[in-house]
Amino acid sequence: MDESILVKRAVLGEREAFARLYTLYKDRLYRYAYFRLSSESDAQDAVSDCVVRAFENIRTLRSEKAFSAWIFKILYRTCAEILSRRGIEQENEDVITLADVEDKSASCIAPELREALDLLKSEDRDIVLLSVVAGYNSREIAKITGMKPSTVRSRLSRSLAKMREFLE
Repeated sequence: MDESILVKRAVLGEREAFARLYTLYKDRLYRYAYFRLSSESDAQDAVSDCVVRAFENIRTLRSEKAFSAWIFKILYRTCAEILSRRGIEQENEDVITLADVEDKSASCIAPELREALDLLKSEDRDIVLLSVVAGYNSREIAKITGMKPSTVRSRLSRSLAKMREFLE
């Protein structure tokens, strides 16, 4: 079934349609949360909280085309809340690094790539993860993060250049 039809049905309160949407998005949601939070259990909590909030608020969704950005915006905020509860300011997140993560899903990532991601400020890392892991463009990332699309593009470009320079 087409995703837009599932979204329309979910907005009308059909639980099965929402469950199918969850199945379509769960892996991308988890990957983003995992790399942002550097913790398997926190990532699972974030995705669970995100899905509950999305289910409770699905009727507020104005357009089925906006579902993807909408649910990632919920996840983005949920991850921010978890980081805040940890007592970590997002801009000064250098205590927690992706290199510290010991999870099977991250083992496929080269240690050098983890180190390159760790060079970035938290906000810039979020932009890279939303682009590379979640597959969003600058306009969609701007909606999720509340930045201007041009700001997202310039930060993404600088971040990728910084990572590329480190990896060379």
